[in-house]
Amino acid sequence: MKEILRVLGTWKFWKELIIMTVAMLIAAAAVYYFLMPSNLVIGSITGLSMVISSLFGLAGITVKVSLVVTIINAALLIMAWFLIGHEFGAKTVYTALILGPFIEFWEKVFPVSRIIEPGSTSLMGDPWFDLLCFVLVLSASQTILFHINASTGGLDILAKIVNKYLHFDIGTSVTVAGALICCTAFFVNPFRLVIIGLIGTWINGLALDYFTASLNRRKRVCIISSQHERLRKYIIEDLQRGCSLYNVTGGYNGNQNIEIQALLTQNEFADLMKFMKVNDIHGFITAGNVSEIYGDWNQKKHKKKEAERKAAEAEIKES
Repeated sequence: MKEILRVLGTWKFWKELIIMTVAMLIAAAAVYYFLMPSNLVIGSITGLSMVISSLFGLAGITVKVSLVVTIINAALLIMAWFLIGHEFGAKTVYTALILGPFIEFWEKVFPVSRIIEPGSTSLMGDPWFDLLCFVLVLSASQTILFHINASTGGLDILAKIVNKYLHFDIGTSVTVAGALICCTAFFVNPFRLVIIGLIGTWINGLALDYFTASLNRRKRVCIISSQHERLRKYIIEDLQRGCSLYNVTGGYNGNQNIEIQALLTQNEFADLMKFMKVNDIHGFITAGNVSEIYGDWNQKKHKKKEAERKAAEAEIKES
Protein backbone atom coordinates (compact mmCIF):
# COMPACT_ATOMS: atom_id res chain seq x y z
CA MET A 1 0.00 0.00 0.00
CA LYS A 2 2.85 2.38 0.82
CA GLU A 3 4.39 1.71 -2.58
CA ILE A 4 1.08 2.46 -4.31
CA LEU A 5 0.67 5.71 -2.37
CA ARG A 6 4.24 6.67 -3.21
CA VAL A 7 3.62 6.15 -6.94
CA LEU A 8 0.32 8.05 -6.84
CA GLY A 9 2.07 10.97 -5.17
CA THR A 10 4.64 11.47 -7.92
CA TRP A 11 4.38 13.96 -10.77
CA LYS A 12 5.66 11.27 -13.16
CA PHE A 13 2.52 9.17 -12.55
CA TRP A 14 0.08 12.01 -13.23
CA LYS A 15 2.07 13.29 -16.22
CA GLU A 16 2.07 9.86 -17.84
CA LEU A 17 -1.62 9.40 -17.02
CA ILE A 18 -2.43 12.63 -18.88
CA ILE A 19 -0.19 11.62 -21.80
CA MET A 20 -1.85 8.19 -22.06
CA THR A 21 -5.33 9.73 -21.94
CA VAL A 22 -4.57 12.21 -24.72
CA ALA A 23 -2.88 9.53 -26.83
CA MET A 24 -5.89 7.23 -26.52
CA LEU A 25 -8.26 10.07 -27.43
CA ILE A 26 -6.22 10.45 -30.62
CA ALA A 27 -6.31 6.69 -31.30
CA ALA A 28 -10.07 6.51 -30.69
CA ALA A 29 -10.62 9.43 -33.07
CA ALA A 30 -8.58 7.65 -35.75
CA VAL A 31 -10.72 4.52 -35.37
CA TYR A 32 -14.08 6.29 -35.24
CA TYR A 33 -13.58 8.86 -38.02
CA PHE A 34 -11.37 7.01 -40.52
CA LEU A 35 -11.69 3.27 -39.92
CA MET A 36 -15.33 2.62 -39.01
CA PRO A 37 -17.17 4.67 -41.70
CA SER A 38 -15.24 3.07 -44.56
CA ASN A 39 -15.51 -0.39 -42.91
CA LEU A 40 -11.79 -0.95 -43.46
CA VAL A 41 -10.32 -3.83 -41.45
CA ILE A 42 -6.71 -3.01 -40.61
CA GLY A 43 -4.65 -5.62 -38.78
CA SER A 44 -5.65 -4.72 -35.24
CA ILE A 45 -7.97 -5.83 -32.47
CA THR A 46 -10.29 -3.02 -33.56
CA GLY A 47 -10.40 -4.51 -37.06
CA LEU A 48 -11.15 -7.96 -35.66
CA SER A 49 -13.86 -6.43 -33.47
CA MET A 50 -15.47 -4.87 -36.55
CA VAL A 51 -15.58 -8.29 -38.23
CA ILE A 52 -17.12 -9.91 -35.14
CA SER A 53 -19.67 -7.09 -34.84
CA SER A 54 -20.61 -7.51 -38.52
CA LEU A 55 -21.00 -11.28 -38.15
CA PHE A 56 -23.35 -10.77 -35.20
CA GLY A 57 -25.22 -8.25 -37.35
CA LEU A 58 -25.71 -10.85 -40.08
CA ALA A 59 -27.26 -13.09 -37.42
CA GLY A 60 -29.65 -10.31 -36.44
CA ILE A 61 -27.84 -9.45 -33.20
CA THR A 62 -26.65 -5.87 -32.65
CA VAL A 63 -23.27 -5.74 -30.91
CA LYS A 64 -21.32 -2.46 -30.84
CA VAL A 65 -17.71 -2.46 -31.97
CA SER A 66 -16.70 -0.59 -28.81
CA LEU A 67 -18.09 -3.42 -26.64
CA VAL A 68 -16.23 -6.12 -28.57
CA VAL A 69 -12.99 -4.08 -28.36
CA THR A 70 -13.34 -3.83 -24.59
CA ILE A 71 -14.03 -7.56 -24.11
CA ILE A 72 -11.10 -8.74 -26.28
CA ASN A 73 -8.69 -6.25 -24.73
CA ALA A 74 -9.72 -7.32 -21.23
CA ALA A 75 -8.76 -10.92 -22.03
CA LEU A 76 -5.44 -9.87 -23.58
CA LEU A 77 -4.61 -7.63 -20.65
CA ILE A 78 -4.74 -10.57 -18.26
CA MET A 79 -2.14 -12.25 -20.47
CA ALA A 80 -0.04 -9.07 -20.57
CA TRP A 81 0.02 -8.74 -16.79
CA PHE A 82 1.38 -12.25 -16.26
CA LEU A 83 3.48 -12.74 -19.40
CA ILE A 84 5.07 -9.34 -20.14
CA GLY A 85 5.50 -7.29 -16.97
CA HIS A 86 3.64 -5.27 -14.37
CA GLU A 87 4.59 -1.75 -15.53
CA PHE A 88 3.75 -2.35 -19.17
CA GLY A 89 0.72 -4.38 -18.14
CA ALA A 90 -0.64 -1.77 -15.74
CA LYS A 91 -0.31 1.06 -18.25
CA THR A 92 -1.81 -1.02 -21.04
CA VAL A 93 -4.69 -2.01 -18.78
CA TYR A 94 -5.63 1.65 -18.58
CA THR A 95 -5.12 2.49 -22.26
CA ALA A 96 -6.86 -0.60 -23.60
CA LEU A 97 -9.91 -0.35 -21.37
CA ILE A 98 -10.55 3.30 -22.26
CA LEU A 99 -10.36 2.79 -26.04
CA GLY A 100 -13.94 1.50 -26.31
CA PRO A 101 -15.42 4.23 -24.07
CA PHE A 102 -13.46 6.89 -25.98
CA ILE A 103 -14.92 5.67 -29.28
CA GLU A 104 -18.34 6.12 -27.66
CA PHE A 105 -17.20 9.56 -26.47
CA TRP A 106 -16.44 10.77 -30.02
CA GLU A 107 -19.72 9.25 -31.23
CA LYS A 108 -21.72 11.30 -28.71
CA VAL A 109 -19.67 14.52 -28.72
CA PHE A 110 -19.09 14.87 -32.46
CA PRO A 111 -20.86 12.20 -34.55
CA VAL A 112 -19.27 11.38 -37.87
CA SER A 113 -22.66 11.90 -39.53
CA ARG A 114 -22.16 15.66 -39.09
CA ILE A 115 -19.13 15.79 -41.35
CA ILE A 116 -19.63 12.87 -43.76
CA GLU A 117 -21.61 13.29 -46.96
CA PRO A 118 -25.06 11.66 -46.95
CA GLY A 119 -24.89 8.11 -48.29
CA SER A 120 -21.08 8.10 -48.21
CA THR A 121 -19.03 5.47 -46.38
CA SER A 122 -15.79 7.43 -46.44
CA LEU A 123 -14.88 10.54 -44.48
CA MET A 124 -12.23 11.59 -47.01
CA GLY A 125 -14.22 10.45 -50.04
CA ASP A 126 -11.86 7.59 -50.87
CA PRO A 127 -10.85 4.49 -48.83
CA TRP A 128 -7.18 5.04 -49.66
CA PHE A 129 -7.22 8.51 -48.09
CA ASP A 130 -9.05 7.11 -45.08
CA LEU A 131 -6.39 4.44 -44.80
CA LEU A 132 -3.48 6.90 -44.95
CA CYS A 133 -5.10 9.26 -42.44
CA PHE A 134 -5.83 6.40 -40.06
CA VAL A 135 -2.27 5.04 -40.22
CA LEU A 136 -0.69 8.45 -39.68
CA VAL A 137 -2.95 9.41 -36.77
CA LEU A 138 -2.67 5.99 -35.11
CA SER A 139 1.12 5.95 -35.56
CA ALA A 140 1.30 9.28 -33.75
CA SER A 141 -0.68 7.81 -30.86
CA GLN A 142 1.47 4.66 -30.76
CA THR A 143 4.64 6.74 -30.80
CA ILE A 144 3.51 8.72 -27.76
CA LEU A 145 2.59 5.56 -25.85
CA PHE A 146 5.71 3.55 -26.68
CA HIS A 147 7.80 6.50 -25.51
CA ILE A 148 6.47 6.00 -21.96
CA ASN A 149 6.49 2.16 -22.03
CA ALA A 150 2.78 1.78 -22.78
CA SER A 151 0.72 0.71 -25.79
CA THR A 152 -2.76 0.85 -27.24
CA GLY A 153 -3.29 -2.76 -26.18
CA GLY A 154 -4.70 -5.47 -28.39
CA LEU A 155 -2.32 -6.42 -31.17
CA ASP A 156 0.60 -4.73 -29.39
CA ILE A 157 0.14 -7.15 -26.50
CA LEU A 158 0.25 -10.18 -28.80
CA ALA A 159 3.33 -8.80 -30.53
CA LYS A 160 5.07 -8.22 -27.19
CA ILE A 161 4.34 -11.77 -26.07
CA VAL A 162 5.64 -13.27 -29.32
CA ASN A 163 8.70 -10.99 -29.20
CA LYS A 164 9.52 -11.95 -25.61
CA TYR A 165 9.10 -15.71 -25.85
CA LEU A 166 9.79 -16.51 -29.51
CA HIS A 167 12.32 -13.71 -30.06
CA PHE A 168 10.75 -12.51 -33.29
CA ASP A 169 11.29 -8.93 -34.36
CA ILE A 170 8.40 -6.89 -32.97
CA GLY A 171 7.70 -5.25 -36.33
CA THR A 172 7.45 -8.67 -37.97
CA SER A 173 5.18 -9.90 -35.17
CA VAL A 174 2.82 -6.95 -35.59
CA THR A 175 2.70 -7.33 -39.37
CA VAL A 176 2.05 -11.09 -39.38
CA ALA A 177 -0.61 -10.95 -36.66
CA GLY A 178 -2.21 -7.98 -38.38
CA ALA A 179 -2.30 -9.75 -41.72
CA LEU A 180 -4.07 -12.76 -40.17
CA ILE A 181 -6.69 -10.46 -38.68
CA CYS A 182 -7.14 -8.72 -42.02
CA CYS A 183 -7.86 -12.06 -43.67
CA THR A 184 -10.86 -12.55 -41.36
CA ALA A 185 -12.46 -9.62 -43.19
CA PHE A 186 -13.09 -11.88 -46.20
CA PHE A 187 -16.22 -12.99 -44.33
CA VAL A 188 -17.78 -9.52 -44.37
CA ASN A 189 -15.91 -7.29 -46.86
CA PRO A 190 -15.29 -7.27 -50.62
CA PHE A 191 -11.91 -8.45 -51.86
CA ARG A 192 -10.84 -4.86 -52.68
CA LEU A 193 -11.35 -3.62 -49.12
CA VAL A 194 -9.44 -6.58 -47.68
CA ILE A 195 -6.45 -5.83 -49.93
CA ILE A 196 -6.56 -2.19 -48.84
CA GLY A 197 -6.55 -3.38 -45.23
CA LEU A 198 -3.52 -5.62 -45.84
CA ILE A 199 -1.63 -2.74 -47.42
CA GLY A 200 -2.62 -0.53 -44.50
CA THR A 201 -1.30 -3.12 -42.04
CA TRP A 202 2.00 -3.22 -43.89
CA ILE A 203 2.27 0.59 -43.93
CA ASN A 204 1.39 0.74 -40.23
CA GLY A 205 4.14 -1.78 -39.48
CA LEU A 206 6.66 0.31 -41.42
CA ALA A 207 5.57 3.49 -39.65
CA LEU A 208 5.76 1.78 -36.26
CA ASP A 209 9.27 0.49 -36.96
CA TYR A 210 10.36 3.95 -38.12
CA PHE A 211 8.97 5.81 -35.12
CA THR A 212 10.22 3.20 -32.67
CA ALA A 213 13.72 3.38 -34.14
CA SER A 214 13.57 7.19 -34.00
CA LEU A 215 12.61 7.16 -30.33
CA ASN A 216 15.40 4.74 -29.44
CA ARG A 217 18.02 6.48 -31.56
CA ARG A 218 21.20 7.53 -29.77
CA LYS A 219 24.53 9.00 -30.85
CA ARG A 220 27.63 6.84 -30.75
CA VAL A 221 30.37 9.44 -30.33
CA CYS A 222 34.10 8.76 -30.84
CA ILE A 223 36.60 11.49 -29.95
CA ILE A 224 40.39 11.47 -30.24
CA SER A 225 41.81 14.42 -28.33
CA SER A 226 44.84 15.34 -26.23
CA GLN A 227 42.39 16.65 -23.60
CA HIS A 228 40.60 13.35 -23.22
CA GLU A 229 40.69 13.53 -19.41
CA ARG A 230 38.62 16.74 -19.36
CA LEU A 231 36.15 15.17 -21.77
CA ARG A 232 35.94 12.00 -19.68
CA LYS A 233 35.14 13.98 -16.52
CA TYR A 234 32.52 16.05 -18.32
CA ILE A 235 30.77 12.97 -19.74
CA ILE A 236 30.76 11.15 -16.40
CA GLU A 237 30.17 14.02 -13.96
CA ASP A 238 28.05 16.47 -15.96
CA LEU A 239 26.23 14.29 -18.50
CA GLN A 240 26.20 11.34 -16.08
CA ARG A 241 26.96 8.88 -18.82
CA GLY A 242 29.52 6.14 -19.04
CA CYS A 243 32.31 6.07 -21.59
CA SER A 244 35.10 3.80 -22.81
CA LEU A 245 38.77 4.67 -23.35
CA TYR A 246 40.93 3.04 -26.02
CA ASN A 247 44.61 3.36 -26.84
CA VAL A 248 44.96 4.24 -30.52
CA THR A 249 47.92 4.72 -32.81
CA GLY A 250 47.88 7.20 -35.67
CA GLY A 251 48.40 5.43 -38.99
CA TYR A 252 50.10 8.45 -40.62
CA ASN A 253 52.53 9.67 -37.93
CA GLY A 254 52.50 6.79 -35.43
CA ASN A 255 51.52 9.03 -32.49
CA GLN A 256 49.91 7.39 -29.47
CA ASN A 257 46.60 8.82 -28.23
CA ILE A 258 43.37 8.04 -26.37
CA GLU A 259 39.98 7.62 -28.02
CA ILE A 260 36.81 8.19 -25.99
CA GLN A 261 33.59 6.42 -26.99
CA ALA A 262 30.19 7.25 -25.48
CA LEU A 263 26.50 6.71 -26.23
CA LEU A 264 24.54 9.94 -25.81
CA THR A 265 21.13 11.36 -26.53
CA GLN A 266 20.88 14.08 -29.18
CA ASN A 267 20.67 16.80 -26.51
CA GLU A 268 23.65 15.38 -24.61
CA PHE A 269 25.66 15.25 -27.83
CA ALA A 270 24.83 18.92 -28.47
CA ASP A 271 25.91 19.79 -24.90
CA LEU A 272 29.19 17.95 -25.41
CA MET A 273 29.91 19.82 -28.64
CA LYS A 274 29.11 23.11 -26.90
CA PHE A 275 31.45 22.22 -24.02
CA MET A 276 34.30 21.52 -26.44
CA LYS A 277 33.69 24.78 -28.31
CA VAL A 278 33.47 26.96 -25.19
CA ASN A 279 36.59 25.40 -23.67
CA ASP A 280 38.49 25.40 -26.96
CA ILE A 281 39.01 21.63 -26.93
CA HIS A 282 40.13 20.29 -30.28
CA GLY A 283 39.95 16.73 -31.47
CA PHE A 284 38.93 14.30 -34.21
CA ILE A 285 35.22 13.52 -33.79
CA THR A 286 32.96 10.98 -35.45
CA ALA A 287 29.30 10.38 -34.57
CA GLY A 288 26.74 7.90 -35.84
CA ASN A 289 23.19 6.85 -35.01
CA VAL A 290 22.46 3.73 -32.96
CA SER A 291 18.85 2.50 -32.85
CA GLU A 292 19.15 -0.45 -30.46
CA ILE A 293 20.95 -0.55 -27.11
CA TYR A 294 21.04 -3.43 -24.66
CA GLY A 295 22.57 -3.62 -21.20
CA ASP A 296 23.10 -0.89 -18.60
CA TRP A 297 23.17 2.17 -20.86
CA ASN A 298 20.32 3.89 -19.04
CA GLN A 299 22.04 4.02 -15.64
CA LYS A 300 21.26 7.75 -15.48
CA LYS A 301 17.53 7.01 -15.30
CA HIS A 302 18.07 4.16 -12.84
CA LYS A 303 20.05 6.43 -10.51
CA LYS A 304 17.36 9.10 -10.67
CA LYS A 305 14.60 6.58 -9.89
CA GLU A 306 16.63 5.15 -7.00
CA ALA A 307 17.17 8.65 -5.57
CA GLU A 308 13.44 9.40 -5.86
CA ARG A 309 12.58 6.12 -4.15
CA LYS A 310 14.95 6.76 -1.24
CA ALA A 311 13.66 10.32 -0.85
CA ALA A 312 10.04 9.07 -0.76
CA GLU A 313 10.93 6.39 1.82
CA ALA A 314 12.61 9.04 3.97
CA GLU A 315 9.48 11.23 3.82
CA ILE A 316 7.28 8.28 4.83
CA LYS A 317 9.51 7.46 7.80
CA GLU A 318 9.53 11.09 8.94
CA SER A 319 5.73 11.30 8.76
